[in-house]
Amino acid sequence: MRMEFGCQGSTWVLDYDVEADIMDKIMDDVKHGGFTGLDMQISLLGRYNNAPERFKEELDKRGLKLAALTIPHAFEGGKPSDKERELEDYYFEYLKHFPGAIMNVPSRVGKNREHLYQRQKEIIKGANELGKRALEEHGIVTSLHPISYVTSYWRFKEDYDVLFDGLDPRYMGYTPDAGHIEFGGMEAAEIIKEALPLVKHVHFKDASKNNEWMKMGEGDIDFLKCANVLKDGGYDGWIILEEETGETQDTSKVIEELGDYVKKNISPIVKGE
Repeated sequence: MRMEFGCQGSTWVLDYDVEADIMDKIMDDVKHGGFTGLDMQISLLGRYNNAPERFKEELDKRGLKLAALTIPHAFEGGKPSDKERELEDYYFEYLKHFPGAIMNVPSRVGKNREHLYQRQKEIIKGANELGKRALEEHGIVTSLHPISYVTSYWRFKEDYDVLFDGLDPRYMGYTPDAGHIEFGGMEAAEIIKEALPLVKHVHFKDASKNNEWMKMGEGDIDFLKCANVLKDGGYDGWIILEEETGETQDTSKVIEELGDYVKKNISPIVKGE
């Protein structure tokens, strides 16, 4: 596939663990915004959680695709918990209804950064083993998504160096999130360029150098440079847009504005216009 643009569920509900039955609203917002795909945390599947066939029908009706399901993992002790393993097994089967959709795996933030290197190695071990099982047993691509908050295990450049050195490119990809990269004091385009062989999925949201979420185009991230790096590097997956400023009560308007930004700024680069 060529690069396509979608939206992530965090724009509607920021917390990955908060459940909400708003998928019809999400699909309508995404369609209205001019996007073609969704990357959804499983907590927002709502009435479609036990009905993948119905979900696909509703996506097809709107001309949309499922780009990814987002399932956070802690990988305590270097392996999935019983609950994480249960979710993996269920959603491996779920994803088979959506050819090409991946499993996006955010790395959960800890209470602190104590035992940092040990936790990093555990997460990498668990992620690689998950990716191997997903690909070899189910034909599903997985991609790890670092989150760079204060107590994250993946916050600074030295943390990312450990991650990139440890992920097995045969099995586990990397999801660069431009906003979280900026929160870690790094430049998104440079990190994406460095990690291109690992990149399987991409998240774009804007942020300032003061670690504040911003509306797209109003922060300090050079998204045009990011898009050029992806294009020049031959990336052919999804670019997923998010808005996390907290001003998301009118999600239809927020998604429409994101769509306008993509249409004016990012899409011409991807299409070579």
